[in-house]
Amino acid sequence: MRVAFIGSGAMGEAMISALLRHEACGPTDIRACDIDTARLAVIEKTYEVGCSVEVEKAIRDCDVVVLSVKPQVLSGVLSELKRSLQPSQLVLSIVAGARLDTIRRGLAHDAVVRVMPNTPAQVGQGMSVWTAADAVTTKQREAVQTILQSMGREINVPDEKYIDMATAISGSGPAYLFLILEALIDAGVHIGLPRDMAQELAVQTMVGSGHVARETGRHPAELKNAVTSPGGTTAEALLQLEDGGIRAIISQAVIAAYEKAQELGGQSSK
Repeated sequence: MRVAFIGSGAMGEAMISALLRHEACGPTDIRACDIDTARLAVIEKTYEVGCSVEVEKAIRDCDVVVLSVKPQVLSGVLSELKRSLQPSQLVLSIVAGARLDTIRRGLAHDAVVRVMPNTPAQVGQGMSVWTAADAVTTKQREAVQTILQSMGREINVPDEKYIDMATAISGSGPAYLFLILEALIDAGVHIGLPRDMAQELAVQTMVGSGHVARETGRHPAELKNAVTSPGGTTAEALLQLEDGGIRAIISQAVIAAYEKAQELGGQSSK
């Protein structure tokens, strides 16, 4: 499988790294394209993949073309890509807010997949949600799964509406958890822990708790109750969190992210 990346930012690099790490592709099977020559130089030196500032050269003979550019430059990129794209090539877009129809119309090309990945893909622990246009073949769908599974887990959804919902949970979710993590570390420092110790305790607790939820499959409420003794320290802490409205504020944050995702995609009902 030969893959071209149009845009070589953080997520594009994460995908390149994942494909090479899992040997889904070799360096000669990957090409990176970007207008930033300094960025391309870093990618070429780090991963020894082919690099070019020319879209036509980058995508030539590739099976999959990954759109990993910023939303504000998408229109120009689609215009340039349209001139070189072949009917047999699959376009995989990770552009935030860009809907399937936008990509299809901009390219006059029907074999398009839209993906919402997240940043833990950088370490092989990503969560990607994707949907495909009807023209995407079974073989192309399998190629998408190969690419996304190299970054972590993937879920194929039958309706594009779930992409905006996933954006609010898994796409933006790492930022919510990093904020909670930062607050835990700062609180640890406040009560007297050295910062490096507070960070180790908080990070491993978050990682371990995620593993418990994944491996046991038990409901979070059940797992929470297993940690909470009557009249104990955890019960007191949870009381403060509930009094502070933690459930409501998290819900409000997710709803706000979802509505913003719809707005970016031109689907807001407001």
